[in-house]
Amino acid sequence: VIVDAGIGCASDAAIAMELGCDGVLINTAVAEAKNPILMAEAMKDAVIAGRKSFIAGRIKKKVTANPSSPFEGLIE
Repeated sequence: VIVDAGIGCASDAAIAMELGCDGVLINTAVAEAKNPILMAEAMKDAVIAGRKSFIAGRIKKKVTANPSSPFEGLIE
């Protein structure tokens, strides 16, 4: 699956990759950015990060949170 529309910022590209897309086509977001070179770099980094996140696998979603910090030493 290749996303071909709706990518307006780097976080959009990361989300697409985290969801398992094989790639994203990015033109307008880079071409119309205030700094196209910087946006292109941000998109590259986001795609790499999103893909790594997808491959690593997210933790199981839960209804409630489980604390990971110790309860000792808490101020009451």
